[in-house]
Amino acid sequence: MPDIEEQNLVKGRLVSVDALRGFTMLWIIGGGPLFSSFAKVWKNPVTQTLREQMQHAGWEGFNLMDLVFPLFLFIVGVVLPFSISQRMERGQGRAQIYLHITKRTVVLILLGFVYLGLLRFDWPNMRWSSVYGRIGICYFCASLLLMYTRWWTQAAVAGAILIVYWAAMMFIPVPGFGAGALTPEGCLASYLDQLIIPGKLGRGLYDAQGVLSTFTALSTTLIGVLTGHWLRSKRPDKVKTAGMIGAGIVSLIAGYIWGRFFLISRLIWTSSLVLFAAGWSLLLLALFYWVIDVKGYKRWAFFLVVIGTNALAIWFGQRFIDFNKIAEYFVAGAAKHAGVYEPIILAFSVLMVKWLVLWFLYRRRIFFKV
Repeated sequence: MPDIEEQNLVKGRLVSVDALRGFTMLWIIGGGPLFSSFAKVWKNPVTQTLREQMQHAGWEGFNLMDLVFPLFLFIVGVVLPFSISQRMERGQGRAQIYLHITKRTVVLILLGFVYLGLLRFDWPNMRWSSVYGRIGICYFCASLLLMYTRWWTQAAVAGAILIVYWAAMMFIPVPGFGAGALTPEGCLASYLDQLIIPGKLGRGLYDAQGVLSTFTALSTTLIGVLTGHWLRSKRPDKVKTAGMIGAGIVSLIAGYIWGRFFLISRLIWTSSLVLFAAGWSLLLLALFYWVIDVKGYKRWAFFLVVIGTNALAIWFGQRFIDFNKIAEYFVAGAAKHAGVYEPIILAFSVLMVKWLVLWFLYRRRIFFKV
């Protein structure tokens, strides 16, 4: 997660990154339920498709909601070349930067533990693999690679992880199932989660933030790092945009083709998922970058920027604050008199309560960081 210095950098040069992060978080903080509610009011193929896209695809497949976490990690990677370079330009030594990276990683992992119930002290029955933990690990590894290697090494590592992951899943036998079983019960990712992760697994047989899939999640982050290098280059804006579009299309096609043989699955973060999600991420960033930073159309993105600059606050906060009850307190009466539109009004009010809290923080320049 970018801290205040990184946010200032993005505001000065790449507002599109904050807006895209806000777009990512929008679906988590209420956009999904809002668009799903349309199908309750207007039942037609379009609204039904929207509702389906607001749900995760399951073991295999890809919907809009399956892009959210890969896109977020991609953005974490995009920001890194800017933020670490800025720290070096301010005269910070490698030891100081390394300490900063380590502290942030530890805090993210601890936040993940708290989010999953660390303070209940029921540790044997607690889930230990968290979204925050995965972000922290990917951030830490990508930062170190960025500090100590060139871009081509980072690209090689990202590619090697995808190939090794595929080879391991296809050719390493699992007791009782053999090799190449791409099912929740028999795949290598599930077996390693059961073998290594203590406590409760998030999905019973495996964890969506499991051991093996954290490596491929790092590849997602490194693709973001490579994109950050591209954006920091001296190339013309048209070339940067075209490069992201070209890379996005190639990645999308490669991920789709690979997915015909090696399933696209967010739950075990397969190699095909990494490429397919990276394709969409690159295309979205190219669109946001061209419209917002190159053409200068920024006002429309303010709603998203407010969300994006305090992504950690709202993601963590909604776990402990019942925004549904707050929204219902103010609009329940009006919603009851809205007839068939009640589901839309209730879903929209929850989203707006969260946004107004973020707007309050934004106006007062309060940015939560780790």
